[in-house]
Amino acid sequence: MKSGDLMPDILESFGKPDHERWMAAAIAEANKAAEKDEVPIGCVIVHGGQVIGRGHNLTESLQDPTAHAEMIAITAAAEYLGSRRLLDCTLYVTLEPCAMCAGAIVLARIPYVVYGTSDPKTGACDTLYSLLSDPRLNHTCSLIRNVRRDECSAQLSEFFVKLRQEKQLGRSDE
Repeated sequence: MKSGDLMPDILESFGKPDHERWMAAAIAEANKAAEKDEVPIGCVIVHGGQVIGRGHNLTESLQDPTAHAEMIAITAAAEYLGSRRLLDCTLYVTLEPCAMCAGAIVLARIPYVVYGTSDPKTGACDTLYSLLSDPRLNHTCSLIRNVRRDECSAQLSEFFVKLRQEKQLGRSDE
């Protein structure tokens, strides 16, 4: 078991059957990003059995490097709860969070993070760094990985294949 994994008894109270459902909501957010020609990453934050924050990448649309799906969802959830601390919440995101988003998750004190697929280039939960389980920080999170992994991974792969094809077509038209 990796650091940050949930123990089996905690996993049951964490609502394992709902992971698929809530990740589907995050995938729907990622679809919204793709429709805007944004990298298709989506996020929802669940509290008390309902989505209280949602977001999808808007970095290109807003020309804002901080407009990641997680950041937008965290802001919405904090506003909904009227608190910067998102205790008793679970964050669902289609791609493993980067260092910026993992830092925001720690600062928001989100106890549970569920992600769809690993990020070999910027993943900061497991892949490159383990920020959410680093005991030197003042908060750690429990992680569940690879929920609807194939869908999340395919969504990203298809987006980048399409982007490369469009760039090639653009170059051949010149």
